[in-house]
Amino acid sequence: MSRSTRVAVLAGFAGLTSGIAGTLVVQAPDVVSAQAPVRRVVSPQRGPNTGLPFSPGVLAGSTLYVAGHLGRDPVTSQLAKGGIEGETRQALANIGEVLKAAGMSFRDVTTVTAFITDFKEFDRFNTVYREFFPKDPPARATVQVAALNAGARVELQMIAVKP
Repeated sequence: MSRSTRVAVLAGFAGLTSGIAGTLVVQAPDVVSAQAPVRRVVSPQRGPNTGLPFSPGVLAGSTLYVAGHLGRDPVTSQLAKGGIEGETRQALANIGEVLKAAGMSFRDVTTVTAFITDFKEFDRFNTVYREFFPKDPPARATVQVAALNAGARVELQMIAVKP
């Protein structure tokens, strides 16, 4: 075996050995559990009860993942009256309750995904949205969809981070 072949084999063996050692350290049970974020379901006292199998929000570490929310009245679980404006205002109010239950506010929201059924209503949606995010709004994607649950016009999903 030539000298360069031996060096290559030894270098490969050294790389393999250090890779295995590194993997064992990363997968050590106490290290993984010490770094794993605490996951907590966030369900505000005041919110619509749809009976559907999802949590209004999930707090993992300092990040809150807010489920998609329709503009449902928190008492009746029916869609709010007033078209896209009423539904948007109610969806944001409901999300505000989830944020509050997690010790956060709209200032902590980093990203929003908005699903609307008709881009002809986009300006009216934005008028209400600006009431809740008047300055330095979060990043946002807005997508037109063919339909939403319960015939809703808008659904909002968010991510917020505790400072």
